[in-house]
Amino acid sequence: MTVISDVKARRVWDSRGNPTIEVDVILQNGARGRAIAPAGASRGTREAIDLRDGGPALRGMNVSTALNGIQTRIAPALIGMDVQDQQGVDAAILALDSSPLKSDLGGNATVATSLAVLHAAAADAQKPLWRHVADHYGCVPSLPLPEIQIFGGGAHAGRRVDIQDFMIMVPGADSFDDVMEITNEVYFAAGDIMAKRGKLAGVADEGGWWPNFDSNEEALETLVQAIELAGEKPGERVVISLDIAASEFGKTGDYRLALEDRQLDSGDLIDLLGRWLDAYPIVSIEDPVAEDDVDGMREFTARFGDQVQIIGDDYLVTNAALVDQAIRDQTCNAVLVKVNQAGTVSESIDTFHAAQKQGWGAIVSARSGETEDVSISHLSTGLGGGQLKVGSFTRSERMVKWNECLRIQDELGSAAFVGGAPLAQTWWGKTNQKDAQK
Repeated sequence: MTVISDVKARRVWDSRGNPTIEVDVILQNGARGRAIAPAGASRGTREAIDLRDGGPALRGMNVSTALNGIQTRIAPALIGMDVQDQQGVDAAILALDSSPLKSDLGGNATVATSLAVLHAAAADAQKPLWRHVADHYGCVPSLPLPEIQIFGGGAHAGRRVDIQDFMIMVPGADSFDDVMEITNEVYFAAGDIMAKRGKLAGVADEGGWWPNFDSNEEALETLVQAIELAGEKPGERVVISLDIAASEFGKTGDYRLALEDRQLDSGDLIDLLGRWLDAYPIVSIEDPVAEDDVDGMREFTARFGDQVQIIGDDYLVTNAALVDQAIRDQTCNAVLVKVNQAGTVSESIDTFHAAQKQGWGAIVSARSGETEDVSISHLSTGLGGGQLKVGSFTRSERMVKWNECLRIQDELGSAAFVGGAPLAQTWWGKTNQKDAQK
């Protein structure tokens, strides 16, 4: 047994220039682990809350209170514990904060500490993090299929378009490196098209192009054109994924698309998305209706659940109990796994397993406020999760995670890339299966 001998925390800075928390967990044998808490802009109401100081300094975003909680409460509780007992360590952290959303210690404090423990355990075992995760949780590791933003919208781009993420996936690629090359071509083709048309306003929060479109559907049209300009046929190797993030523009079944000055009810929004599914090679949709619109989510899943991957993000907030409820309600068929949304590694893994047991997809995801931390690249690989959502194809806090997957590919081999496996029952899988039978 290797015990934790010290826990140190410091203030660092995220991709938005906001303060965040970095934690070092130091072991008795000298090994250590380090992790940094990310932060989201589009947040579910039931996810763990970051603890910020408030007040005028740093726009209220400082984290000195959360840092103090780590040093005075979390560290004393963890010192002497077995670093390989991730569940026990996380339980000890949770025992210090009885609030439902971790508002006492702060989700930013708990997630940085929990992830640092995981890194320290891997260092103690003298294994790369992905291998430690695979061995510790009994998973078969695989390189995930990236989900990569081309256009940012919603809370990530000044709400210039209502839909939050217009993304591509390349399930027809032969390797992770192949995905990166194809994405490069599509990303810059999209930028060229926008620049020529006067539609390019800059770069959004997660590195995707900041659009100046006149409608949400113009983004889809432009994305299809970019795929074609890159020399690909939309719907073959390259497909489209959307994060609607509907809670950002609607609640209680009422939605407003500000860009188009349109008011929709739940049925109208579902019909609109259905028309997009018919017209474009979309294989995955995240949060198609708001987190409080259970009837809308049930209707959307009933109508389209056998065609596309329907991901719950704000709707499920990386919560195993909510996944179980969604399974009973027949809403969604996949969950987005954000470690800081849950607050600890163990809660995130529990959510992953709850989804996996039902044959759901489980997409490990970054946040819009990110850092150089690469934990999620290893988590997705080690869990064999199948898909990874990091953001776009620019900005170092995004590329560091894609590049880490390339390094892992050198160890695992390109054959470990899952390609289209998670999408085998979707529009993409069925269409290509029919093509193969011709």
